[in-house]
Amino acid sequence: MKLSPVVAALFISLVGNFIASAQTGPFSPEDWPLSKQVGKRVHYIVNDEGLPPPSETWVANELMILTGGDQGTADLTIAGHTGKKVTGSFLNVADQSFGEWADDEFIDILIQAYGDAALFNGAGQPRNFNFLTGTLPELNAPNGGQVPLEAKNKKWNWILFRIPNGTRASDGSRLIGSIPANAQGSTTFGGVNGGTIRFENVSGLTVRAVALGELGAFGEPEDINQFAAAEGCDPEPLTNWVGLDLAQNLTNHLVVLDDRDQTVTFENGVGPANDKRRAVRPAGAYLNFGITDGFLGKPCNDPHTIKVCVDYYDDPAFAGAEVRFGPEAYATDDRGGLALVPADKRATLTGSGQWVRRSWTVPAVNLKGVNTGTLTGGPRFISENGQVAVSRVELAVLRTGNHALAGLDPLAACFEDPTVCTDVWGNSATLDLAQDLRDGLEVGTSSGDQEMVVAEAGPASDRRLAVRPARDDGTPGLSHQYLNFSILEERFGPSSQPPARLAMCVTYYDDPALVGARFKPEVYSTERNGVSALGFTPDSYFVTLEGTDRWREAYWEIPDVKFNGVNQGPQAAARFVLNDKIFVTSVRYAVIRPCGPNADQNLLAACQPVAAPVLTIALGTDNLIVVTWSAAVEGFSLEATADSAAPAWQAVNLVPVVEGTQRVARLPIGPTTFYRLAKP
Repeated sequence: MKLSPVVAALFISLVGNFIASAQTGPFSPEDWPLSKQVGKRVHYIVNDEGLPPPSETWVANELMILTGGDQGTADLTIAGHTGKKVTGSFLNVADQSFGEWADDEFIDILIQAYGDAALFNGAGQPRNFNFLTGTLPELNAPNGGQVPLEAKNKKWNWILFRIPNGTRASDGSRLIGSIPANAQGSTTFGGVNGGTIRFENVSGLTVRAVALGELGAFGEPEDINQFAAAEGCDPEPLTNWVGLDLAQNLTNHLVVLDDRDQTVTFENGVGPANDKRRAVRPAGAYLNFGITDGFLGKPCNDPHTIKVCVDYYDDPAFAGAEVRFGPEAYATDDRGGLALVPADKRATLTGSGQWVRRSWTVPAVNLKGVNTGTLTGGPRFISENGQVAVSRVELAVLRTGNHALAGLDPLAACFEDPTVCTDVWGNSATLDLAQDLRDGLEVGTSSGDQEMVVAEAGPASDRRLAVRPARDDGTPGLSHQYLNFSILEERFGPSSQPPARLAMCVTYYDDPALVGARFKPEVYSTERNGVSALGFTPDSYFVTLEGTDRWREAYWEIPDVKFNGVNQGPQAAARFVLNDKIFVTSVRYAVIRPCGPNADQNLLAACQPVAAPVLTIALGTDNLIVVTWSAAVEGFSLEATADSAAPAWQAVNLVPVVEGTQRVARLPIGPTTFYRLAKP
């Protein structure tokens, strides 16, 4: 049978499409997946050279990967290519022609990502990849899929996600591709924070390429999300620490390297008169250390966060010389990949004439080391504008997953900022609107999704100025539910400090009209294993209003707060979430220092809840109810209600008497059947 040229061409085209669609991974990172559809619309960016567009409908460099704040990135060379590593919490992608997606019901998101632990959750298991779409106040974060465990192969992998492009309630337009009339914030490219589509909570993710395409442009997720096997390697050893103390002539599997561009000199009697030590100085710029016997593992093992603790001499000769010291470079893989530690992480010496002990935490370090020869190693150090003397070095691998030492930090007492162990910084801050007191703390910026209202509130006998969320102002889709507070003048120290243990005390109005409403500090900036992240408090932190018609206090502690803030600068702690118009009149913060003269002191200890004593209720003589509790407990008052299912607790206007070891209240029998003790 003969086919006409037109039919033959159609037949060949259909066969070609069938063959392309039948292609399955794993696909080479050196070219686009063979399952691609070259006639469909695609916008993409590649961080290094390669991957030219296969057709005119595929537009190169149409996307931009944003950086800064909680969506920071840094270049990282690994496995033969340079990618963008997420150093914040989000990967925000801006499409310069985002309007082309306004009619697409689905968007396909193709990335070429490095196969490491950042693709999975903290337990090393698959997790949902959510993508924030839309503009404030109408947002959606659809799940684009999960990445199989096979992707942790220390190779560059193609991964395909697919998300719906939903519609807005306010005007019916699609979330990706249009900017509605009620849009708030930086919406230049149709999304939040200046982007178009934001990858949510992807700290540590490393991508070489990102592409947005219409449905099916790259093939199907099940065809692309196939992964080459990882190469074999011995399991990680049951170790996590090595060290070297020149002053004590002690070593544990760590030696000073003295070769190539990292030659050194050893000196005795370095330091102040009361603390002379043997130390090592770089002859040039670099100071490097090698791990012997593969004691912490092999280069083929997974990269891990490494913490290094160093004792260095802050030589008086360095005063005013801008001498800086700290980690400079580290290995990213076992094939020669390197990354640089940001220069602003280095310490600037002041010439104090004292030994300084401090740490640095560097994520995703491969044990191949930098110029370590046959030994393994961690980060290499650099001295700038002067040779810094070092007497002691300790290096710890912060193990994760199901390793026997997972979660342990053998250098927990070595701090990234030694000033946290001094009284240089303040330890408390107070905002009291009723007293017009702003001591290191202020109401935050009222904008975007955290519009706030300051007004009078409280019981008739105790009206106070207070702040609440500006909820439900009539704008479609708008429901403000956040309070945020700004820390003034770096009260607790710079944002570069390690995460702090923070106590928080809030005075709120327990409004009878809002029984059942609740609030808590919800999201905050933190750092986990050297990687910036967002922390979230558990639901147990919620405080629920009971309707007592009085001002009450709530107390929380958050163990690991960075003062970068969330949607609030220049510094802030946690952002509060409230599900109704709950008024707050005062906020107090206190840092509980881990060391130094104020170690473990909590200036808000008096705000901590005290467990109410046990009540005993019995029927006494003369038809009286007798309520008793321990006389040793002070500061509580007796309250009563007739209905525990929908309580309206009221104070009992009766002063109890002390009889022996008990406080006793005798009450007439009435409709009230439930009693409790409450602390004002």
